[in-house]
Amino acid sequence: MFTATASVAWPAPSGSSACTASVVRSANHALDFTESNADAPTVAPDPLVVLAGLGFGLSLIVASGAQNAFVLRQGLRGEHVALVVAVCVVSDVALIAAGVAGAAALVDRAPGMVTWIRLGGAAFLLAYAVLAARRALRPSGLEAAPAGASTGRGRVLVTVVALTWLNPHVYLDTVVLLGTVAASHGDQRWWFAAGAASASTAWFVGLGRGAALLRPLFARPRSWRILDGLIAVVMATLAFTLVYGVT
Repeated sequence: MFTATASVAWPAPSGSSACTASVVRSANHALDFTESNADAPTVAPDPLVVLAGLGFGLSLIVASGAQNAFVLRQGLRGEHVALVVAVCVVSDVALIAAGVAGAAALVDRAPGMVTWIRLGGAAFLLAYAVLAARRALRPSGLEAAPAGASTGRGRVLVTVVALTWLNPHVYLDTVVLLGTVAASHGDQRWWFAAGAASASTAWFVGLGRGAALLRPLFARPRSWRILDGLIAVVMATLAFTLVYGVT
C-alpha cells in the first residue's frame, strides 16, 4: 500500500492564477492529513457498552408523550407511517450524534471536568428516576386520536417535525443527558451512541408498524405503570454507576 511521506510539490504552470495555487495547496494539505491519520486506531466495540446504550436509549424513548402518541396515531390510521418514522429516527440519530460529539469535545478540552460531568449526570438521572416513579404512581394511558378524514402529507410532516424539534425535553434527554452518559465511556462513547440510535430506530419502527397490536397494551394505565417503574429503576441504577465511577 502506498504511503505518502511528504507533501507532494505540485508544479504550477507559469502564469497560473491564484485559484490554481490555492488548489495546489489544498492537495498538499489533503495528502498531509491522509498521512497523519493513516495509522489512526480503530476502537473495537465493547458489547456491554453497546447494550448499555441500547438500554439507556430505550429508557429515554419509551415513555408516554406527544411524539409517541402521534406516531401511534399515524400507525393506527395507516397514514404516512414511513414518513413519520423516518423523521423521528433521523432526528434522534442527529441529536444523539450532536450530544455525544459536544460532550466528548468538552471532556477532551478539560479532562478534569469528567468528575463534574459524572456527578451532574448522576443528579439528572436521579431526578429523571423520581419523575418516572411519580408517573408510575399516577399512570395515564397513551391514547390515539380516533380515525377520521385523511391528513395531507405536508401537514403530517410539519406536525412531526414540530413535535420532535420544538420539544425542550428532547434536548435535555438526548443531547445533554445521553451525551453526558456517553462521555463517561471514553473511547467507547460512539458505540454507546450506536446502541442508543439502534434503540430509537427499533422503537419508532415497532411503534409505527405494530401500532395496531400495541394499542390495547399501551392504552391501559397499568402498562405504563409497569414501564415507568422499570424506567425509574434503570435511571437510578445508571446514576449509581456514574457516582461509583468517580471514586
